[in-house]
Amino acid sequence: MRYRFHDFVLDVGAYELRRGETVLHVEPLVFDLLRFFVSNPGRVLTRDEIIAEVWQGRFVSDAAISTAIKAARKALGDSGETQIHIRTIRGRGFQFASEASNEAPSVIPAQASPAPILAEIGSERAVPAHSAPPRIAVLPLFPLHLDDDLKLLGDAISQELILELARLRWLFVIARGSSFQFRGPEIDLTKAGAILGANYFVSGTIVRSGNDCILTIELCQTDGGNVIWADSITTPRGDLMHVRSKLAAQIVGALEPRIQINEALLAAKVPTEQLDAWASYHRGLWHMYRFNKRDNEAAAALFSRAVALDPAFARAHAGLSFTHFQSALIGYSPDIETERHKARLYANRCMELDPLDPFVNLTMGRVEWISGRLEESLGWMERSISLSPNFAFAIYNSALVGTLLGDGEVNEARVAKAISLSPIDPLSYAMLATRCLTYVVRGDFQTAADWGNLAVRSPNAHIQIFAIAAFSNELAGRTDQAENLVAHIKRSNPTFTAADFLKAFPLAPARVRNEVAQSLARLGLGPA
Repeated sequence: MRYRFHDFVLDVGAYELRRGETVLHVEPLVFDLLRFFVSNPGRVLTRDEIIAEVWQGRFVSDAAISTAIKAARKALGDSGETQIHIRTIRGRGFQFASEASNEAPSVIPAQASPAPILAEIGSERAVPAHSAPPRIAVLPLFPLHLDDDLKLLGDAISQELILELARLRWLFVIARGSSFQFRGPEIDLTKAGAILGANYFVSGTIVRSGNDCILTIELCQTDGGNVIWADSITTPRGDLMHVRSKLAAQIVGALEPRIQINEALLAAKVPTEQLDAWASYHRGLWHMYRFNKRDNEAAAALFSRAVALDPAFARAHAGLSFTHFQSALIGYSPDIETERHKARLYANRCMELDPLDPFVNLTMGRVEWISGRLEESLGWMERSISLSPNFAFAIYNSALVGTLLGDGEVNEARVAKAISLSPIDPLSYAMLATRCLTYVVRGDFQTAADWGNLAVRSPNAHIQIFAIAAFSNELAGRTDQAENLVAHIKRSNPTFTAADFLKAFPLAPARVRNEVAQSLARLGLGPA
């Protein structure tokens, strides 16, 4: 459907706003807001109606709504004072005051969500130039035997997957009522994607094998039908109904990082000046997780671009907080206090925008950690987990903070869970280092050193990880190994000391803190 008003055309099928012959860039959320206004000319739309239509009923702050309204007005040449198109009706809501005529429907079926605009980059395949947060559909697992019980089990597991994926607030998850319309072994993902508006599909099969059931699961990209991830899981048939939630959590833990990686790869193919807020954010994540000064600065620039394009994008503000947290943690800036202050400012802002986002709550927890307020930090981590019980990033962080508070045994189990949920996590080195620390606080230095050595061999391990491995080996009596690790630290940062480590990792138990300080001092890293 195309709507004309004044000299504007809002083309729902092409997902474009044009003024004359010029295509105006608007964020997907702002486009959806404009579509809602234009399709209801003259009617006063309440905030509740706008939230239900544009944010699909999710919790959203008044500030986020106001920011989106402001961006929609700006796109149409309005302002708060000059309200030609979008008027504020005080105490009631908003009204689209212009007359809009509609034309023949565009090529996308009316019931489908608009597809992203595609842009060719050289000879490579088309990639989204103005992409929204990805939409994922879970199809019912197809039983390979004519067995009503298998069909029931397949449906139950797929439903659990939908529920688990729905906890990831950065994903749009297609409802069961729509996705379960597609059953069978040969689904045309391109057609299904057009109808459902999905970027990704999760599909698979379920089959009996003796007393077991074998599940095969695939994550496919709609565009081209590429298989991004696949796995096979065998479980006793009698236990399947009881463990389906656990299985779903395991599968989602594998899906989440692969979707994020794929989104970052798609964003990497788009010139920076063409990136929208979502693509800028995901390219920023790729840089952020590399944990070095140059990539951290690149991540900050991309998150800043995302915020400029979409001021209400809570996760982009959280990303900016993370870059300042990282700078304070590793010491990229000599002014650690300023870095902590900026990390808190951006964390507060993203909390205002979306207080129910698990990543936003985790960001608040990391700010409290770097400020030395471990109990407060742990509270935020726990809140993040309550919002998304299988959020591996939050589980690992809660394990780390809990370990710094002195509880090694419980948190060793927690970090093991995080590793099992996200075995290819970009922060695997940090999870392994946390596992190392859980043994340090218990005085088992031999096991600690083993985990520390695994951590430093993982990609992107930074200077603090080398420090953890160094004192673990020294306390275990492996002096040569410890000295080799310290040599790497001194090459990376000649001014690094035990005091720098203990500011970043404020171990609460006095005994453990003293042991670590003395070990680093013996290794030539100065007094704490």
